[in-house]
Amino acid sequence: MKTIIATLLLTAAVTTTFAQTLYTNTVTTTSGQAIPDNDSSGVVGTANFSGLQNVSSISVSLSLAGGYNGDLYAYLVSPTGGFSVLLNRVGVSAANASGYADAGFNITLSDSATANIHNYQGGSYSLSGGSLIGTWAADGRNISPLSTGTVFDTAPVNAGLSTLVGSDPNGQWVLFLADLSSGGTTTLTSWSLTLVTVPEPGMLALLGLGLAGIVARRMRR
Repeated sequence: MKTIIATLLLTAAVTTTFAQTLYTNTVTTTSGQAIPDNDSSGVVGTANFSGLQNVSSISVSLSLAGGYNGDLYAYLVSPTGGFSVLLNRVGVSAANASGYADAGFNITLSDSATANIHNYQGGSYSLSGGSLIGTWAADGRNISPLSTGTVFDTAPVNAGLSTLVGSDPNGQWVLFLADLSSGGTTTLTSWSLTLVTVPEPGMLALLGLGLAGIVARRMRR
């Protein structure tokens, strides 16, 4: 009986681990592309996935060099049309119409992070070579990047990366980046999109049946 119970416990542990860590998928794009200064046309990057299940977790890593951080606007669009605002003129507020003057990002934006990138100078933060580093929550303020002042202070955070969790990842993801004010040129050095996906319930059921069969055979022995 002890052997049977131990086997059942092992089966449960394996099933849980499988569900949580089945797929981690990363597409990294090295660009070296200058983002046009004070130009809303911006630059576009794409990443493509296929054969995956629904998104369980999502993160975007950005390596941006030079320029003026408070000028930048960035968003991510999923293959199904889901939309997340990654950067929206960081630092712009009622007290600071220009935003933060730091030059560059070397960051990861994650759906599980709690410190919002828009107000990063309001808390603990670190720079490396003048660029912001660390893991942050996406800006998520789905308002015009040409708004100023109190709008950014009070705008709801309703377009973060968490809005894309649960979506179908298959197809083309689009990253858009623009510099919306004059003064310095930012270069997109590289970016990457990481999706953690879990199996559909049907796949888990098949896995469970397979493991149950193993247990049954051991019991008969």
